[in-house]
Amino acid sequence: MLELVDIAFVITAFVTLFVVIDPVGTAPLFLALTQGMDAARRRAIGIRACLIAAILLALFGVAGEDFLRLIGISMPAFQIAGGILLFLTALDMLFDRRSQRRKDHADEGSGMPADDPSVFPLAMPLIAGPGAMATMVLLIGDAGRTAQGVALVTAVMLAVIALVLLAFLSAGLIERLLRRTGTMVMTRLFGLLLAALSVQFVMNGATAIGILPQISANL
Repeated sequence: MLELVDIAFVITAFVTLFVVIDPVGTAPLFLALTQGMDAARRRAIGIRACLIAAILLALFGVAGEDFLRLIGISMPAFQIAGGILLFLTALDMLFDRRSQRRKDHADEGSGMPADDPSVFPLAMPLIAGPGAMATMVLLIGDAGRTAQGVALVTAVMLAVIALVLLAFLSAGLIERLLRRTGTMVMTRLFGLLLAALSVQFVMNGATAIGILPQISANL
């Protein structure tokens, strides 16, 4: 059970969602996808993308575990699978494969007839991708799926989405400040943090099904 204000959990949830969603990493792609648009249209697209992503993540976080149970997947199994998925995401960040994948998504979305990338690829999969959805389910599961825990994780998610919107609105400035080298350093640092957090998710799942204590006892 969470205490009234669990600072450690809030920090863990924020860091995990921040690293997975990567507001700084999405900013250059937002800039590319909205190139040539005036400030008002660019702002509208950014706000719409963030709203859609927030709704998707909130819905999956709340109903995701029930859906998994409906199709016969236990929460510990999802914790382990989600941890592995996040670890693969961390490897992509450490070896700079994530940027190329996101650019591919951006290229796929740039030819939309309506010329509006807010739903695809911005809202999904660049913001509310599989890793972010899995993270929401895992964090709410760690919070005990109480009303307080759901509200806390959702609030943290909204804070990260707010940072995404801020990054969108200041994408040009961020790109000029960080440059290529700064972006690469931050991406690798966040990748290392995400790798450690993903291992923790796997350990939580293994503990829930009794594997980890058995291994620990033999060490």
